[in-house]
Amino acid sequence: MNISELNQLLGNIDIYLLDQILKGRFRPEMRMLDAGCGEGRNLVYLIKSGFQVFGVDQNPTAVQMARTYAKTLQPKYDLLRFQVAGAEDMPFHKGAFQAVISSAVLHFARSTAHFHQLFSEMVRVLEVGGVLFLRMTTGYGGMQEASKEIHEGVYQLPDGSNRFLLTEKLLEELMMEHHLVHLESPKSVLVHGQRAMGVFVMQKLK
Repeated sequence: MNISELNQLLGNIDIYLLDQILKGRFRPEMRMLDAGCGEGRNLVYLIKSGFQVFGVDQNPTAVQMARTYAKTLQPKYDLLRFQVAGAEDMPFHKGAFQAVISSAVLHFARSTAHFHQLFSEMVRVLEVGGVLFLRMTTGYGGMQEASKEIHEGVYQLPDGSNRFLLTEKLLEELMMEHHLVHLESPKSVLVHGQRAMGVFVMQKLK
């Protein structure tokens, strides 16, 4: 398989999400939600492989693009699985999904209160025993100390961007509050002197 064929198969999927797929973490029979799906860059392989994928994004243009991609990949795909909605108020019932994906979304939280709202909503729509995949900027690797807090958990990073940082203390609070456990050791990829991106794979216990 050449690079072009590989790209057609996988799209622009998050490499850390692909890692979880290769580990067998997600299965086609699972109902999966991409919370903040954008144009659907993480969904190409999943749709092609018959996964029950849903998505929400607050950008109507992005949702329309995701629907277009889905229709191209699977002509009979139910396009209403992609909805225009913010991740803090999603049109799904409690425990609707067996897996929720949040890739590079929660670090756009406007404050600590907003972050809690976003996170709680993702856990709400996740069924007991379900998997939460989270990737976002963190304060690990000295990044919290190297950054300047500008508003309630939002920091200006050394790379010049403003992002909400998930800290060790906040993560511990979230896991206790929402009855979550790690399915594998968390990791942060450190871009030296610039930022840290964390990957967390958790399970909802109750």
